[in-house]
Amino acid sequence: MSNEYAKNDLQDILDGLSLQLRTITQLQRERAALTASATVRKRVTVTVNADGTVIETKFSADIDDLDYPEIAKAVTEAAQQAAAEVARKGQAVMAPVSRNRDRMPTLTDLIPGMPDLKGELSVPPAPHVSTAPPGSTERGAAHTDSASDAERPRGGATDSGW
Repeated sequence: MSNEYAKNDLQDILDGLSLQLRTITQLQRERAALTASATVRKRVTVTVNADGTVIETKFSADIDDLDYPEIAKAVTEAAQQAAAEVARKGQAVMAPVSRNRDRMPTLTDLIPGMPDLKGELSVPPAPHVSTAPPGSTERGAAHTDSASDAERPRGGATDSGW
C-alpha cells in the first residue's frame, strides 16, 4: 500500500513540475516582450528591450540646445534608467516562479535521510556591476577589488598539463 502512496506522491511532483515548466515558458515569453523607456532633460528618450539593450533613441526638436557632452551624458543616463526599469519589470514578471520554487519539495522531503544539498549548491551573489564610464575612479576601484591572478583557481582544459 505504501508503494501506491509513493507512486501518487511522485506523480503529484511530476505534475507540479510540468505545470511549473509551462508557467516558466509563458513568463519568459512575457518577459521577452518587455520594453522600458526613459527621458532625460526632456530632449533624449531611450528605449531598451527586456535584456536592457538599447532598441531606440530619440532626440527632441530642440536637442541642439545641448552640446555634445550634454547629449552624450543624457543618452547614457536615459539608457541606464530604462535598463533599471525593464529589470524591475522583468523581476516582477518572473516573481511567480520564485514563489512556486519555494513550495516545491526538496530531495530531503522526498527521500528520507537524504542530505540537504541546497546550501552546498547555492550560487554566491553576483557583484555590483558599475555604470561608471570607462577610465573613471569608480570603475578603477571596482577592477582592483576583483580577485588577483594569485587568488584565481589554476588548471583546466587549457592548462599546459593537458
